[in-house]
Amino acid sequence: MNSLTPRNDAVIVLITLLVVLTLVEMWLSYRENRKYYERRDTLTNIYLTSLAFIINLAVNGSIFFILTFTYQFKLFEIHNVIVYWFILIVTQDFLYWVLHYVGHYSRMFWAVHVTHHSSEHFNLTTGFRSTVFEPLYRVFFYLPLALMGFDPINILYAYLITQLYGNLVHTQYNVPLPKWYGWIFVTPSHHRVHHASNIPYLDKNMGMLFIVWDRIFGTFHEENLPEPIKYGLTHQPENMGPVNVLFHEWKALLHDARKAPGFVNKFKYFFNPPGWSHDGSTQTARALQREYDEQQHGVDVKTNAA
Repeated sequence: MNSLTPRNDAVIVLITLLVVLTLVEMWLSYRENRKYYERRDTLTNIYLTSLAFIINLAVNGSIFFILTFTYQFKLFEIHNVIVYWFILIVTQDFLYWVLHYVGHYSRMFWAVHVTHHSSEHFNLTTGFRSTVFEPLYRVFFYLPLALMGFDPINILYAYLITQLYGNLVHTQYNVPLPKWYGWIFVTPSHHRVHHASNIPYLDKNMGMLFIVWDRIFGTFHEENLPEPIKYGLTHQPENMGPVNVLFHEWKALLHDARKAPGFVNKFKYFFNPPGWSHDGSTQTARALQREYDEQQHGVDVKTNAA
């Protein structure tokens, strides 16, 4: 029997660590009566990740074919193994940040991504609350990696490793980490902000492995508000049934587009940020944050907006 490759070893270690930490967190939450877990919510997380797993299996062949086809046109190759994997993981994580950013700032993509944010709880199983239909288009964000000379199988491994790390930061427990770590890598504190529905925290901290992208592009926010974090959506759906949790935002999007006057406005509902409306009846996260800052600090940030 052949020994496992280092890539397989890394995946097995991370999956095992994730399962063990999830069970430990469940036990501690129950023992300390923290109520981090709720039965129906946890079952919904398992249901969503099961659907995502099935869709991933269904499209993995197409994903591999698209990456392999693109790999034929690679622009260069990196021969040093350490440099190869370093650049692959860093670039893959940046491209995930771009994918994640689009998922928050284009309502059509938000309608897919919203399932991951729909839980009012935050624990390690929340990381399993998958963006179910993302595998249908995710590969197109990773085509630059194939053009850069990265083997398709290595691209998929790099994605899996960063996703497993991303699952590990879905916890409300304070993990003692050195200060320098939080300047470079995503921490549980950073990701708690990302899942919050508090207005200042909306659309912040979208990195999966590295937090530096958010620091560079202005989407970073510390966990520093005086009020407690409220998890979930700004407008939580009343029906959290298995079908509605997947399609509630699509229903709302199509309803808004249908009632909008003219093709241009209908188009904008799909590609403008969530909260945009043709008549100003609803607000985007950035508009809400400007109002919040004005109320809290008396600063007219509209005059300073880019």
